[in-house]
Amino acid sequence: MKNQNRTDAHLTRREFVTAATSLTLTLTLSPYPMVREANADAPLPINIWVTIETDGTISIVSPAAELGQGTFTALPAVFADELDADWSKVKPVYPPVWDEKLYGNPQWNGLFNTTASLATRGYFKPMRIAGAQARRVLIEAAAERWAVPAAELSTEPSFVVHKASGRRMSYGEIAGFAKAPASLPPITEADLKNPEAFRYIGKDVKRIELPAKVNGSAKYGIDFQLPGMLYAAVLQSPYEGGAPRQVDDAAARSLTGVSDVVRLPAGVAVLGHSVEATQKAKAKLKIEWTDAPAARLDSERALEEFAKIARDKSKAGVTYTNSGDVETAMRRAARVFRGEYRTRLTYHAQMEPMNATAVVAPDGKSAEIWVGTQNPSGLHNDVARLLETDRSRITFHQHLVGGGFGRRGGPQDVVLDAVRLAKASGKPVKVIWTREDDMAAGKFRPMTAHHIEAGLDAAGKLLAWHHRVVADSVQGYRARLAGTKPPEMDAIVMQGTPLPQYPIPNKRAEHVIEVLGARLSSMRGVGVFSNAFAVESFIDEMAKELGKDPLAFRFELSHEQPRVQDLLHAVAEMSDWKRPRDGRGLGLAVSEKGDTLAAGVAEVSLDRANGKIRVHNIWAAIDAGLAVQPKNIVAQTEGGIVLGLGHVLREKITIRQGRVQESNFNDYQVPRMADMPRIEVRVLSTDNPPTGVGEDGVPLVAGAVGNAIAALTGVRLRELPFEAERVRAALGS
Repeated sequence: MKNQNRTDAHLTRREFVTAATSLTLTLTLSPYPMVREANADAPLPINIWVTIETDGTISIVSPAAELGQGTFTALPAVFADELDADWSKVKPVYPPVWDEKLYGNPQWNGLFNTTASLATRGYFKPMRIAGAQARRVLIEAAAERWAVPAAELSTEPSFVVHKASGRRMSYGEIAGFAKAPASLPPITEADLKNPEAFRYIGKDVKRIELPAKVNGSAKYGIDFQLPGMLYAAVLQSPYEGGAPRQVDDAAARSLTGVSDVVRLPAGVAVLGHSVEATQKAKAKLKIEWTDAPAARLDSERALEEFAKIARDKSKAGVTYTNSGDVETAMRRAARVFRGEYRTRLTYHAQMEPMNATAVVAPDGKSAEIWVGTQNPSGLHNDVARLLETDRSRITFHQHLVGGGFGRRGGPQDVVLDAVRLAKASGKPVKVIWTREDDMAAGKFRPMTAHHIEAGLDAAGKLLAWHHRVVADSVQGYRARLAGTKPPEMDAIVMQGTPLPQYPIPNKRAEHVIEVLGARLSSMRGVGVFSNAFAVESFIDEMAKELGKDPLAFRFELSHEQPRVQDLLHAVAEMSDWKRPRDGRGLGLAVSEKGDTLAAGVAEVSLDRANGKIRVHNIWAAIDAGLAVQPKNIVAQTEGGIVLGLGHVLREKITIRQGRVQESNFNDYQVPRMADMPRIEVRVLSTDNPPTGVGEDGVPLVAGAVGNAIAALTGVRLRELPFEAERVRAALGS
């Protein structure tokens, strides 16, 4: 079951540990000082983070998935900075063993899961410490060879230097003679570099994986091949809970290239010798599906019900955040404002089709899997549960991911189907979903309805805030799939509601869970996208009623938050906020997610005759603490803005009688080149620890564009997306 075309990123544990011409340093991500564990079959313990070969090549383990967000470069750059490595010598590799105790993300409870913008945040400090420890070991090895005190030595990129004698020794030379110390040296905060000494952190280094993507040599999961491999196409139930009751597969089986038709728990698979044959045969399947409550789902009717529930406070929600005394403050308020907003289901639209390749051993108790996933921990757990085996018997090969946005971070549905079919056929199987497959059985960002109330005193100061979010639960959906108890409240859906950027003395956010029945998933920006739209629209509405400039009003609300104020100053300057525009409007929005703060301004125009919005410019400023890779932060923010713009202008999923109505990019219209505004991003690097940046462009767009339309027309758009017909209706045309 071993991959004969395996790359260096997939070295076996023994190959990695016992490479003949290398010095392997074992470095843990546990709190410093770091310790080693004994391991009888390796010269150093198994928790390997760096290997230095005699030619100077430095292999650094990078555990996070590379989704296009640049983490495969950023994490090794952090390590290399403290190691004082020559960047041209650095080669990132995936973990040789997917063991959470060794390589798991501390911010993800020690799991492998590249979601929620936690990769750099989780690994930043531990990898700095591990890099500094590796540098210390090299210095001590050189000191022993030269018979000089280690304190007399320093480093330059990939060299240990003895300035007193003018001697220099490369890391590769040291790898040729160094032995593992009896114990690794402890590293404290004081041993780490001062920021002014950084070579790579806070600078911009070239992305490791980009050349291969540009020249076409990059290998994604869908590119992987095995001798004798079968392909599989799967026709899935059109709604959650459905299963094949009656299957007429005669026409499918009659086609050349088809080897078998196999029932799955929620679908029917066609196995064959080519993608074309299996997809053609899948279209000839005639299936009667079992009934399920989701078969009667109508998303538009359900959204109307959600809105009614949102404004009906007799139906209590589960409190997500609560401070002060909201009820008393609201009763005493001189003025109370209310606002309602809605968002619809949206689709990830990742470019690489969902796919996975699997081989299962004859005994059915071990498997080997090739896929690009955001969630290796979930993959190991789900496959082990399916095969009723131990996780140690699952061999996993990570690949580049052609777009995830959360879709490849949840339940491992395509992987499980590949494993089921490999077990049933006794052969390697690659499952590929078409775009139509993925949309029809997609897992979507939840639709939401919001009711917000705010109380102000006689002087116009905001004293009380109450935000009710009515939505299904992503975490609840996942729990039901796993057969566990759903949580009472969904932290994913409620992201962006605590509002630390606006220190209101009395505020509450609550989640009213209404089980919709749709398949759900985390999605880039997750709850903060919907919640920021509602919050920032409401802030602008209050500013208008109070006769205040939206920018000035946000300065008032954030007076205790200097980081927010700096962002507001930045986007006001970038957009020339006070300059009048002829036929265009400006709108402002602020967002916060996971301690990352962002502000954005959109400049828009509107064709009143057809209701089409044109976004001309978006200016954004982001504060994610210490900017580890500034240009990459700009790129990620730009990408988030583009994705968010699609959800603002047109993208939506509609479900009728349980069936998704959209089928492909012809009727689920992601942004086109003609939709693209000019985007300018400014990164404000601060002394705070680095936080996430992958999602924070997304939530700025809806509030900024909606507020710009309101400034231009005087009409408030309360529902996403801002489709042309909805805009015309709001304008009364």
